[in-house]
Amino acid sequence: MTQPSPQAPEVRRTLSEAAATLLSNTTKSAPQWSAITPRWLANLLPWQPVEAGSYRVNRVADGPEVIADGVECSPTDDSPALPESFVDYAPDPREYVLNAVTAVLEVQTRVTDIHNFPHDQVREQLRLTIEKVKESQDDQLINNTDYGLLNQVSPHFRVATRAGAPTPDDLDELLALVWKQPSFFLAHPRAIAAFGRECTRRGVPPVVTGLFGAQFITWRGVPIIPSDKLKVTGGKNGTTNILLVRTGLEKQGVVGLFQPGVPGEVQPSLSVRFMGIDLSAVASYLVTLYCSVAVHSEDAVAALEEVEVGHYHDYA
Repeated sequence: MTQPSPQAPEVRRTLSEAAATLLSNTTKSAPQWSAITPRWLANLLPWQPVEAGSYRVNRVADGPEVIADGVECSPTDDSPALPESFVDYAPDPREYVLNAVTAVLEVQTRVTDIHNFPHDQVREQLRLTIEKVKESQDDQLINNTDYGLLNQVSPHFRVATRAGAPTPDDLDELLALVWKQPSFFLAHPRAIAAFGRECTRRGVPPVVTGLFGAQFITWRGVPIIPSDKLKVTGGKNGTTNILLVRTGLEKQGVVGLFQPGVPGEVQPSLSVRFMGIDLSAVASYLVTLYCSVAVHSEDAVAALEEVEVGHYHDYA
């Protein structure tokens, strides 16, 4: 049996690429975190500065305490004395107290001393920590049990879907509740997709508009803003909520609250403070963001509940 002749070893005439990388520098990106979202809600809310961390919303009293009948149009010469009137205020106005979203960043000083180029380790760690705090703020603006938008919707402004999936009729129902200059809908991306399917089935594709350099679908001219902080419960065929919001102090709408000038401020109401270095050579930084949301009138926000996101249509 003939044995195969051994192959001659390959003769290299140049430096290999693998060897060359030993002397080269790789260009490195900053750390990327897929959990960062656009946080459109914070961009769309007007922000009201407060003092001493609190904000009081005064409202007109309901019921017979308000005397509004004493108004007369074009009184004649034989009319009795001019009518008297006044408007009473609610005796127990709500006060909003700023909530603190906090995190403590710890960094080993050996890491920052030795491994600090080309990216500053403290700067990158703080950047990502601030992003995490802002994501938590975004969630609190919607879901906080005290001031979150979902929990500030009046019972009279909560409606359920007609058939589960969000339809144009359902969004029209919200518009009938918040009809005074509504600003935007807020919905989970899956709820927006479900609404798009219902529009396609009815042959009424929503109009698209541009905001902040991004494209959003609209309904009746009101943009539908995506937010994954409106949770979907129940898995693949779960349910969620859709909000309709009117913003602005002048429109008796929803505003965000913040306190400017806090110690260590790096952004409005956001502070970063160095806490020191412990005996293990670990440096600590306190990151704090103060915020809240005030609803000036109960007709400034409405919720569509029991929105099913897993319904599809067969067009075959």
